[in-house]
Amino acid sequence: MTDKTSDKLKHLLPDAMTEPKSHAELMKHKRLTENAFPHVRMRRLRQNSAVRDMVRENQVQVSDLIYPIFVEEDIDTPVAIKSMPGVVRETEKTLTAKMKEAQELGIRSVMLFGVSHHKDHNGSDSMSPNGLLARMIDRAKQAAPDVAITADLCFCEYTDHGHCGPINRHGDVDNDKTVENIAMQAVIAAEAGADIVAPSGMMDGQVSGIRHALDVTGFTHVPVMAYAAKFASVFYGPFRDAAGCSLGHDVNVPAHRKSYQLDPANSREAIRDALMDEQEGADILMVKPGMPYLDILAKLREKTELPLAVYQISGEYAMIRLAAEAGALNYQSAMMESLLSFKRAGADMILTYSALDVANWLNK
Repeated sequence: MTDKTSDKLKHLLPDAMTEPKSHAELMKHKRLTENAFPHVRMRRLRQNSAVRDMVRENQVQVSDLIYPIFVEEDIDTPVAIKSMPGVVRETEKTLTAKMKEAQELGIRSVMLFGVSHHKDHNGSDSMSPNGLLARMIDRAKQAAPDVAITADLCFCEYTDHGHCGPINRHGDVDNDKTVENIAMQAVIAAEAGADIVAPSGMMDGQVSGIRHALDVTGFTHVPVMAYAAKFASVFYGPFRDAAGCSLGHDVNVPAHRKSYQLDPANSREAIRDALMDEQEGADILMVKPGMPYLDILAKLREKTELPLAVYQISGEYAMIRLAAEAGALNYQSAMMESLLSFKRAGADMILTYSALDVANWLNK
């Protein structure tokens, strides 16, 4: 291209491709009060770690964490869960040491899941004052009195068919009978020393049934953490292995929970369901799973003033751990980023199987 041709084309080129204008020249065209570059430079507050820490909007703290623990009866040593690296089924005896470890790390709450060897159609063992539910709550509370014991209230770990309540003649979970039973389960948990009860079965009316049962038996002080928006998700897979509550054992019973857990396609229904739990007396609302449903968490944060919990479920945890083992990502960095996304979306507390690891990282 000749100089003459270049001069002819020069006026057609954008400013960026001509000789750069000085800052003084740019200032002539910008008011100092104008909310735009070059006066506004977003990178000013990202220049070093001290400044970034000062303006950080959300942080994950040890006090945010709730640690889920599986407890299996009638075993002598902990059992590793292959689909969840780093997670085991504790024995009733080793639960004591695990509780003390959590307490020493500063974790303020755990959630207990029983793996029963005494299953029946109704999950009766969980409604017995001598059953696994009551025993593990009592042992956990004695081991770490300052840790809030959150009792997962459900029947899937205690029924021989693996569903979250007794099955009616139509092959579906009997909603109203389950509500009666879970109210009994709540009282058993409270009597054993549970600080919080967390009904997870997604039965209509379960929160009001539990609240009434606790109030009339003298446990008005025990809060209800409702699994308020719990979806019928594929990401629960490893949990079924861990808790021993897989479906498909009975050909007359559906091998899914879609008749009572939320459809993953529905956000308006999820918010409506969660707000009904608030009306029934829930003290804390939970969204489960976590990362696939950040939109639900964020929408619910806009609709309620109640504290919000989110559950990073087994499949979410396993994906990060297994990807890290394969060298695809860094476990600590990926886990912390995922937990931070929950806080950003509006969660006040996070249930995660990585709680001990996260507490160690944060404490250091």
